[in-house]
Amino acid sequence: MDASTIISIKKYRAEEGKSVDLSKWATRDEPVCGTRAQLDGVLAALVKATADLQGRLWASDQFAVLVVLQGMDASGKDGVIKHVMSGVNPQGCRVTSFKQPTAEELKHDFLWRAAVALPPRGMIGLFNRSYYEEVLIARVHPTILEGEGIDSRGKPKQIWEDRYRSIRHFENHLHSNDTRIVKIYLHLSKEEQRKRFLARIDEPAKNWKLSTSDVEERKFWDAYTEAYARCIEETTTRHCPWYIVPADDKESARLIVSQIIVDTLKDLDLKWPKSTPQHRAELLEVKKRLEADR
Repeated sequence: MDASTIISIKKYRAEEGKSVDLSKWATRDEPVCGTRAQLDGVLAALVKATADLQGRLWASDQFAVLVVLQGMDASGKDGVIKHVMSGVNPQGCRVTSFKQPTAEELKHDFLWRAAVALPPRGMIGLFNRSYYEEVLIARVHPTILEGEGIDSRGKPKQIWEDRYRSIRHFENHLHSNDTRIVKIYLHLSKEEQRKRFLARIDEPAKNWKLSTSDVEERKFWDAYTEAYARCIEETTTRHCPWYIVPADDKESARLIVSQIIVDTLKDLDLKWPKSTPQHRAELLEVKKRLEADR
């Protein structure tokens, strides 16, 4: 099965220069396939393709790939990482989860902690949340800026415009230096989040994943939706695009994300390194010695 033809990802891509109204983007898409067995088979094919391409990425040592995952609480970011990257050699993959900034991180600009966590050439890096939190949660709760030593009085609009511009420049710089960036927003409905929160309460083993503050944040749902729409609109580019992935169906969302990663890797046209004639001759000589060493 050719993994590159399983799902068309074009309709999930936010185009540069176009306005973004998230109410017009589906949170639940048409089923990618019928039965659960079929779905598992498609995901397995995509996971296998990802593993193969990641091996070539590692061996060629030319590009790095950064996958940015954003979404509301319970949108499925952890599940996406667990399932989509399940076949990848752990040595070639690095996951970074961005929590509340530390005292050390607050001493630097808002992109600093992301910069030090970037994947090196040959690796796939996944950011579970990211520097985009600084134009999302900080925009919904501007008092956060005070803790960063930023005076937002009288110029809040300028702050966000400056940060959008900084992000675009940061990502363009990375792209120019062979880091390929793909950004995924897991688009969850408020009702589906409510159901997932209730499921976490009903399953004791998942109680740790929910806090009262998570539920309190639902009061700001509309503000978060607007913040996401603006940041996607301002920072999706031809080279560093945003994909708005319907997230109400976890299994379908994982398939779509997996296809996005596969397509990103395939676009690099990765090849296994070829031996030089001299290296090949050396290996053949070594082979003779090994075969004789019995």
